[in-house]
Amino acid sequence: MPQAEPISSRPRPVSSRLTGVWRQPNSNGPKARVHYPDSDGEPMGESFLHIDVATDARTVLLVHHADRADACVGGNNFVYYEEGNPRAVVVPDVFVVFGVPKRTDRRVFKVWEEGGRVPDFVLEVTSRKTRRNDEGEKKDLYERLGVTEYWQFDPTGDYLDPILKGRALADGRYRELGLERRDGGLCRLSEVLGLDLRLEDGRLRFFDPKRGEYLLTPEEQQQVNREQRQALDERDQALKERDQALKERDRAVDQQRRALEAAEARIRELERQRRPGG
Repeated sequence: MPQAEPISSRPRPVSSRLTGVWRQPNSNGPKARVHYPDSDGEPMGESFLHIDVATDARTVLLVHHADRADACVGGNNFVYYEEGNPRAVVVPDVFVVFGVPKRTDRRVFKVWEEGGRVPDFVLEVTSRKTRRNDEGEKKDLYERLGVTEYWQFDPTGDYLDPILKGRALADGRYRELGLERRDGGLCRLSEVLGLDLRLEDGRLRFFDPKRGEYLLTPEEQQQVNREQRQALDERDQALKERDQALKERDRAVDQQRRALEAAEARIRELERQRRPGG
């Protein structure tokens, strides 16, 4: 197993000194006040690409679960799993926890305050700096914590082969989820999410098999909104042009009717004048 990267003396995500499992501390006696930081000052990702991938993944999952009151979708948030130990912390790039309230006021996620719930789904966007940790220490930690599914995605294609990896717990240990070729690309169903994770031109996409559609990133949704607005504008313009054409047709018909009535009146007048005594 690859060795973990050196860790500084200050509290950092996934330290080799961590216990790796959540346990309820002894409740006897007064509890000391413990500070659980929500940041370590480290950058969110190795590059803009890694940040964009993680942000888009969190956003599409957040929107997808918007109607669920028992789902927490997080990203780059500190997950503390041992009460009283601020070093017992991990920071997944993207995670989903079911069976907890959909609160938006959490600074951090504390397992002991959430009924012992740990993430059901974790996605790490793997990079040069994080590869060894993602493949080694983090994987082992997620396995011990009981994270049901652990996924990795390498957006550059430089560090993982294949660039998408999935693992699922089976009898307390991770087993790899082999990718399947479908619709011309590689994919695998996430049993936890009920969504396909698909590779499309090197991009990670989430696909809803029940609806038969992709979950849209914010940029894609904006493009759809623009196209819908354009289609509505074109429809409105077509309706205006049709209404204008109908009005012009009605005016032409009215003019023709008046001209016909005038001609008929003129004919009647001429006929009257031709009659004897007219």
